[in-house]
Amino acid sequence: PVKLRRGGRILGGSLTWEKPQHLASFTADGPFAGLAVPKDITVNRQVLAEPDAVLATKSWASLEDGTPLVTGEHRGKGAVSLFHVSADMRWSDLPMSGSFVEMLRRIVDMSGYTSSPGAGVASEAKVETVAPLRTLDGFGAFGPPPSTAKPMPVDFRDRATSEHPPGFYGPAEGPLAVNTLAAADRIAPLDTSTLRAQHASYTNAEPRDLRGILLSSSLALFLIDAIVVAMLGGGIAALLRRRAAPAVLAFVFVLSTMLAAPQPLRADDNDDFAIKAVSQTRLAYVVTGNSDVDSIVKAGMSGLTLFLAQRTALEAGDPVGVDPAHDELAFFPLIYWPVMPGAPKPPQDAINRIDAYMKQGGTVVFDTRDAIEAPPGDGGASQTPGMQALRNILSSLDVPELEPVPREHVLTKTFYLLRDFPGRFNTGQTWVETLPRDDDDDAASRPARGGDGVSPIIITSNDLAGAWALRPDGQPMLPLTPGEPRQREFAFRAGVNIVMYTLTGNYKADLVHAPALIERLGQ
Repeated sequence: PVKLRRGGRILGGSLTWEKPQHLASFTADGPFAGLAVPKDITVNRQVLAEPDAVLATKSWASLEDGTPLVTGEHRGKGAVSLFHVSADMRWSDLPMSGSFVEMLRRIVDMSGYTSSPGAGVASEAKVETVAPLRTLDGFGAFGPPPSTAKPMPVDFRDRATSEHPPGFYGPAEGPLAVNTLAAADRIAPLDTSTLRAQHASYTNAEPRDLRGILLSSSLALFLIDAIVVAMLGGGIAALLRRRAAPAVLAFVFVLSTMLAAPQPLRADDNDDFAIKAVSQTRLAYVVTGNSDVDSIVKAGMSGLTLFLAQRTALEAGDPVGVDPAHDELAFFPLIYWPVMPGAPKPPQDAINRIDAYMKQGGTVVFDTRDAIEAPPGDGGASQTPGMQALRNILSSLDVPELEPVPREHVLTKTFYLLRDFPGRFNTGQTWVETLPRDDDDDAASRPARGGDGVSPIIITSNDLAGAWALRPDGQPMLPLTPGEPRQREFAFRAGVNIVMYTLTGNYKADLVHAPALIERLGQ
C-alpha cells in the first residue's frame, strides 16, 4: 500500500543507540480503534515506509516514535495491508500475541466495504486529500496558509486557484507542490496598442521651497503696514515729497535681494570634498550612475543618518556619494555599495582604492538588493544577476573568508540586540568575515583584516537602503516585503548596529564572553 525504503531499521542492537520501540495508541478513526494497546510488545526491527503526502492517512498503526508499523488502503472491493515486521519473533513479538489476531480480524471484517468502510475507518475522500502546509503570497514569500485555503486531492495537477493557493500541501516530509502556472504556460505582455491611454509611472510629489516667497511676502506686508500707519499719522506726505525716489530704490533693492537665488562660492573640488568629509562624521555610498537607484540610496542613507541622530549620540552629517575611482575613501568609516545587475566591472583604479580602504580599517557594505528574486539556498548562496555582478567585483579584491553572521557575533549586539538584519526584504543572508579561532595560527596572515576586529566587508541582499529611504515629508519611499510588523524598525536598527560596529570596533565583544568573565571574577 505504500512505498518502502531499501533495507530495514534495527533497534536495540549492540551497534545502535535506539532502544526497542513499543506500540503507540491506535487512532480513533483507524481500523484498530478501540483495541487495547499491549505494553509488553516491542519491535526490534522493521521495514521503513518512504515518506509522502498520504503516508499519515495510510498508517493504521505506528510505533511510539511515529514510524508506521501497519499500513493499508482500500483497493476495489477489498483492502491491502502490510505489517512492517516479519511473521516470526525475530523482528517483533507482535505476531505471537493475541493483539495480532484481533488486528487481523479487524482487517478481514472491513475488507468487504467499498463506499462505507465502517466504524473507525477513514473514508476514501479523506484518504485522497492533503491539507495546505505553506503557501506563497503575492510577493512570492512563503507563509502560513490563509483561512480560505482548502485541502486538495493528492492527484491535483491543475493551476493554483483561490481555494488551492500556490505552495506546498501535505506533510513536511513529503509535500506536494501546487504552482501558479503550468509547465506549458507562457506570460505575454499586455497589448495596450488599441487603448487610447497614456503610459506613465508612479511618481512622488516633490516639495516646493516657499521660504523665499514667504519671507518676501512678510517683508512686503510689513512695509505696507508701516506706510499705512504713516499715512494715518499725517506725516507721509512730507516724506514722499522729500525721499520718494530713495525709498522706491531701497524697496526694489530689498525685494531683489530676497528673491535672488543664492550663488554658492566655488572652490577647488578636491579641497571642498575633503573639507566637507572631515568636518563631520559622514556615511558614504557608491554612485552607480542610475538616477533612480542613486536617489533611493541617498534618501536611505539620509534616513539612517536621521535615525542615528534620534536614537544615538551620533549626529552625522549629510551622506556623501563617492566614485571609488577618483574620490578619497579614507574619510568615511562606512561605504554602502548598491550592486547593479549587469553593470560592467569597475575600473582597476576603483578596485585598488576599495582594496586599500578595506585593508586600512574601512568597511564596505555590498547590497545586491535581490533577496526576493532568489532566496538563499542551503549554503546561503543565490544565483541572481546581482550576485553574479558582485562576484565580478570581488574576484579582483583580496577578500577574507566569509560566513553568515553568527548568533554570538558582535554585530548582533553593538547597540540593539538583533537576530537578523532585514531590509526591504527579510529572506536574504548577511555575510561577514569569518572570525579566527583562538588557536588559529594563520590569523595574522588573513587578507584584508579589519581594524579592531571589524569585518572589512559585509554582504547582504535585503536592500537595506530601500527600507531606510524616506521622502522629505518623513514617509517611507518604498514598501516592504513581506511587510511584517516592525520590519522597517528592525531594518533601521540593523543599520544602527552596522554603523556602531564600524565606529566602535569590538568593544562589546566582552558581552560574548560574559559568562567566562563572570566566572573568572568569582575565582
